[in-house]
Amino acid sequence: MTAVDTVTEPEERGGAPLRVAVAGMGAVGMRLVTELGAGLPGFELGAIAVRDIAAAREKLGDDYAATPIVNVDELEPFADVVIECVPASLLRQVVLPFVSAGKKAIVLSCGALLRNTDLIDVARDNGGQIIVPSGALLGLDAVTAAAEGQIRSVKMTTRKPVTGLVGAPYLVENNINIADIKEPLRVFSGTARQAAIGFPANLNVAVALSLAGLGPDNTLLDIWADPKLTRNTHHIEVDSDSASFSMSIENIPTDNPKTGRITALSVIAALRKLRAPLRVGT
Repeated sequence: MTAVDTVTEPEERGGAPLRVAVAGMGAVGMRLVTELGAGLPGFELGAIAVRDIAAAREKLGDDYAATPIVNVDELEPFADVVIECVPASLLRQVVLPFVSAGKKAIVLSCGALLRNTDLIDVARDNGGQIIVPSGALLGLDAVTAAAEGQIRSVKMTTRKPVTGLVGAPYLVENNINIADIKEPLRVFSGTARQAAIGFPANLNVAVALSLAGLGPDNTLLDIWADPKLTRNTHHIEVDSDSASFSMSIENIPTDNPKTGRITALSVIAALRKLRAPLRVGT
């Protein structure tokens, strides 16, 4: 392979900015729109997809008058990369057009990937790529490296404020009332796949961990509701033939208690890696 052969993608050669689309304008999506709109070197805001276009126009104001705001199914022609920040039920509508066109999709609702694994095949067949950023979870590089050898076990314990878990389908279906608890309560113990179904807005971090390591059926998870907490906390224990390690993180939530502030920053870091002359991390 020659030096010329190794340089294939536009983002690796520099040149024109990569056009980035943001699907969804919740706490994370709004932060990303603001960052891209303010000017992220090497990138430009290509378009935004929302359900209520008129409301988004009013919220963004004149500074974004030239930015296309469209429905999800109209988004792909406007961008080279899409960032998915929508409810899990809409993941397929956002990702499929991009990976079918050989483009990249940065996915936050990675729990929904477990129900749409064919998207990975579509990306492979068309030269596209699905990127799951680290989000609220540190240490994915270490887990990914360990997975090149043999991982024996992965267990994650998540503790969340009550407001971050209220309304989760698993709690509703099992009549688990946490609104008035006074002490920490374990509300779930199972696999990452089960958690993705029962807590679709809460535990994408567990699915990301499972995809990096042992898979969703062999990654174990305990979830605790803790009325004394104000931050989402995650503790991970990994045992492998190359290393045994544990990691803990406390994430400061956004205005949406189900989402940490670090999530949007992780996406920005992932974007920068697409064009960085020095890339640190796996």
